[in-house]
Amino acid sequence: MEFQVGRGAFAEAVGWAARALPSKSPVPVLGGLLLEADAGRLTASGFDFETAARIGTDAETSGSGRVLVLGRRLLDICRVLPEGAVRCALEGTRFTVEAGGTEFGLSTLPLDEYPPLPSPPAPYGVVDAAGFADAVGQVAVAAGRDDTLPALTGVQLRLEGEEMTVSALDRYRYAVRKLPWKPEAGADGEAVEALLPARRLLDVARSLARCGSVRIGLDPSAPGGGLVGFEGGRMRSVVRRLDGRLPGYGSLFELTGAAVAEVECGALAEAVRRVSVVAEANSPVRLDFSATDGSVRVRAGYGDDVAAQRLPAALTGAEEVTVAFRPAYLLDALNSFEGPVLRMELLGAGQRALLSAAGAGAEDVTAHRHLLMSVKQLV
Repeated sequence: MEFQVGRGAFAEAVGWAARALPSKSPVPVLGGLLLEADAGRLTASGFDFETAARIGTDAETSGSGRVLVLGRRLLDICRVLPEGAVRCALEGTRFTVEAGGTEFGLSTLPLDEYPPLPSPPAPYGVVDAAGFADAVGQVAVAAGRDDTLPALTGVQLRLEGEEMTVSALDRYRYAVRKLPWKPEAGADGEAVEALLPARRLLDVARSLARCGSVRIGLDPSAPGGGLVGFEGGRMRSVVRRLDGRLPGYGSLFELTGAAVAEVECGALAEAVRRVSVVAEANSPVRLDFSATDGSVRVRAGYGDDVAAQRLPAALTGAEEVTVAFRPAYLLDALNSFEGPVLRMELLGAGQRALLSAAGAGAEDVTAHRHLLMSVKQLV
């Protein structure tokens, strides 16, 4: 096995495939990257039983073959390679990487112990790559981190007709984003749901953001334990689905009788970030909205250790409303919005609050909404 490839293309291929490497694994061969060279093509793959990443690139191949090498070691080598052509060869059990007069040698891992890579499921539809990355990024902040509740650590994709709904929740928040997508001709239009690990999906979506479009593949008849494939340009990734599904959000997002506040999103985020420096761990940030003053007072802390800032805000449906949130949760929500003005539907302390971009209606196909639970105990 011997091939030559440009440094940039080689580093990109290794970097993409390395995304599927486990941080720790009791199976040593899963720490390896599979390199395959044949007929002017180099393919790099990584796999950890939950995610597979694969990418192909043009290369000058003077000898075909396959080799399994330590992935993170090869990734470190790619970062320090000098510019120019990279020449790689397999000599017995030693894999060499040479560029610009610098040569590295790597021992190889046993190929016969490496598990077969999963086959990607059949294409089901196409979505705009940048819009998909934005949507996953906006809702993934609401996914739980508690591995004892695996379903809550996922992001759910719901595909129905020409609309995709991306959603995530933990026990205190629920984020939803809708965006258009184009199903394949063979898709029947029935609603299909797939729950995927949030961190893995976020990594895949961001990596494919510049590909123009992402082709999604899945088997609608596999409700759990199946695979979802993502393909953009030369890059492909397969992610194993989580068992279960997220509860519906329809009734949760209906806040009958709520007061409505509108405030500049960026200014509110900066105020929350500023005043929360005096807040103790898990203590809330309080928001006092006043229709009379046309303002919101952002306050945190107890006793003499307090901080406060007042911002312009419009309030309708009540003279005054006070709510309080965990600072980290509130900042996650505020930072997920791209519009300049935030709309907040408020029921009061200890109750639900629904955040959305001002001017976005409930039927807006690109609507992003984030539900937060206000804490009962105010500052």
